[in-house]
Amino acid sequence: MTAPLPRPEPSTSPALDAIGAVAIGRNEGDRLIACLDSLVGRVGRVVYVDSGSRDGSIAEARARGVEVVELDTSIPFTAARARNEGLGRLLELEPALRFVQFVDGDCEVVDGWIDRARSELESRPELAVACGRRRERHPDASVYNRLADLEWDTPVGDAEACGGDALMRVEALRQVGGFDPTLIAGEEPDLCFRLRGLGWKVARLDAEMTRHDLAMTRFGQWWRRHVRAGHAYAEGASRHFRKPGRPWFRQAVSNGVWGLAVPVASLGLAWPTGGVSLIGLLGYPLIAYRASRRQRERGTPAGQSALFGVSCAVSKFPQAIGGLRYVGNRLRGRRGALIEYKGAVLGVGDR
Repeated sequence: MTAPLPRPEPSTSPALDAIGAVAIGRNEGDRLIACLDSLVGRVGRVVYVDSGSRDGSIAEARARGVEVVELDTSIPFTAARARNEGLGRLLELEPALRFVQFVDGDCEVVDGWIDRARSELESRPELAVACGRRRERHPDASVYNRLADLEWDTPVGDAEACGGDALMRVEALRQVGGFDPTLIAGEEPDLCFRLRGLGWKVARLDAEMTRHDLAMTRFGQWWRRHVRAGHAYAEGASRHFRKPGRPWFRQAVSNGVWGLAVPVASLGLAWPTGGVSLIGLLGYPLIAYRASRRQRERGTPAGQSALFGVSCAVSKFPQAIGGLRYVGNRLRGRRGALIEYKGAVLGVGDR
């Protein structure tokens, strides 16, 4: 961790003093600049946690008066670890903080979101987490950006989990010990599950929260992103298998069945069954149809709904690989390595 910078002038707004922010990133370039600029002046204190960037991110953060935490590179990076260390530093600087806005370094917080979320947390003392609508900044730039934008359009109201962007109550985070730093993916649903186990609630508000710059242009990136998701489902299901409701168990089993068992059985038994086993492959159009129908019912145009449905069906394969990856590592007693699907983007330091 770097030595702390001189503390900026104290805020004159009690509202700002109650809220801090933790941004995390690695080689986010101009995306990080937009992220930090959307936070400075809107909260009492901002901490940026850097995971080994080499693009000038640290200098850009310090130029904005943001406190920087540089993660020890000898310990494997995870988003959960970064958020915990950021929160720890934030509370060292501002012990009286009540709320913390977490945000990924490739996201920009929308004007008005923090006030809206804070109002919800203050009016509902049982609420630990408030999240809203994350939107893709350039949904038409690629089919993968469009799919992500559709994926993030989830129902409003009390929810089971949030994503990486959310305003959280510090008291609740302290009760559960923050994020699990050993998780390489799925740390937010895991945190929310533990919070709800103590009686706290999670709410998704009908409000725009952040604009995300996915910058995904290649099928390989999309594939690795779903390998990561499959790993998260498998690990979450394993860790909480004996807990009420068995969270993520259904998703992990579905990935194993449709991503591995059905294609292997259908194709492997095609000759001895005279092709009858190939009927099993009809399940994939059914998966796509059901997912597409749900999207249409939510008002998504037919073409985009169909695209989303096909993605849901095809994603079973990389998600099954992610699940197998988790099982294999566990059998060997190894910790899974971080599954990255994004590359560095052009930043000020690269120009």
